[in-house]
Amino acid sequence: MAVDVAVPVAAAPAVRWRRGVTMLGPAFVAAVAYVDPGNFATNFAGGAGYGYTLVWVVVAANLMAILIQSLSAKVGLATGRSLPELCRDSFPTAVRIPLWLQAEAVAIATDLAEVLGGAIALSLLFGVPLPVGGVITGVVALALTAVQTRRARRFEAVIGGLLAVVLLGFLYDLWFTPTDPVALAGGLVPTFAGTESVMLAAGILGATVMPHAIYAHSGLTRGARYGVDADASGGPVLRWQRTDIVLAMGLAGFINLTMLVVAAGLFAGRGAESITLESVYQGFGVTVGQGAALAFGLALLASGFASSGVGTYAGQIIMEGFLRRRIPLLLRRLVTLVPALVVLLLGIDPTRALVVSQVVLSFGIPFALIPLIRFTASRRLMGSLVNRPLTTVAAVAAAVLIIGLNGFLLWALVS
Repeated sequence: MAVDVAVPVAAAPAVRWRRGVTMLGPAFVAAVAYVDPGNFATNFAGGAGYGYTLVWVVVAANLMAILIQSLSAKVGLATGRSLPELCRDSFPTAVRIPLWLQAEAVAIATDLAEVLGGAIALSLLFGVPLPVGGVITGVVALALTAVQTRRARRFEAVIGGLLAVVLLGFLYDLWFTPTDPVALAGGLVPTFAGTESVMLAAGILGATVMPHAIYAHSGLTRGARYGVDADASGGPVLRWQRTDIVLAMGLAGFINLTMLVVAAGLFAGRGAESITLESVYQGFGVTVGQGAALAFGLALLASGFASSGVGTYAGQIIMEGFLRRRIPLLLRRLVTLVPALVVLLLGIDPTRALVVSQVVLSFGIPFALIPLIRFTASRRLMGSLVNRPLTTVAAVAAAVLIIGLNGFLLWALVS
């Protein structure tokens, strides 16, 4: 009798652990959006132009990312609907349509950054012409999204593998980078160094807290995935979901910080305007060695492929949620690929285009964040998973900070 009783009691924690591990994954897909090629461009420009000055922006953006993605994941879990679906069901047409249009503009800006990043990486590593590299990146994104529609877990595994490539690439480069710990700690004090640094701060924010990741995460965690409803999910499922977010967003934050530290250690003083992804790749080869350049190029390629696939998936979530309609994947991929190919064919500096696209994304954050805060603060929608008052206050503070930074940036550019 003692043996019979001991077996299930001992086995229960292992069963719960295995069940919990299967819930990990959605946050790692969302995390890819936080280390996309736009992050490469803004973080390296920030580190090269201003050293460790903008370290605080990277850290603050990552803390906001953890909070915001937690809300996004929770709203999908509690309601069984994505954020765009909730907007469709809650807002009148006069509000819903403009929200959808700006969300589509955000998706296009996202695709622009990711396709450009993949094209640049293919050019650096294999000498592929930029327009051809853009097409290849688009095809890879289409294939990844097709995998997601058939096997979500396999999609998450592939994206997680590509994220690991990005991490390993920057760990290798960090090993060879001289770092000033005192200056790094000083970079945690909020400060700017002129209007251009404000623009880069907005770009870093837009590249880190990305609107399409907010939309996508809510779609990835809809209650049907876990087989639970809002009231039943307040225990183990929510805890594992939070673990997923802390691990994934912590990893993304570490990678972002590593980018800026490497740029500050190897390229400081060159000026933000002179830094391109091509010059960074060449700089690694000259100052550290071809191994470091290869690690950077592979990290950029993995980032471009993974983030482009996630961006295409987010576009599906946006259209399906706001309009209750879907278009063929191939058609959507072609439409969103056109702006990137135009940039590449016209010979526009792709790195500069990446930075500008991130600034555009930062202006799209409030349009996703304000409805998200409203929904997660509603007990009618969220049930037992409604925000605590302190959570809502923190989310509102983050939204005010983002909107204020964008407003200051707009004023600075106009004046």
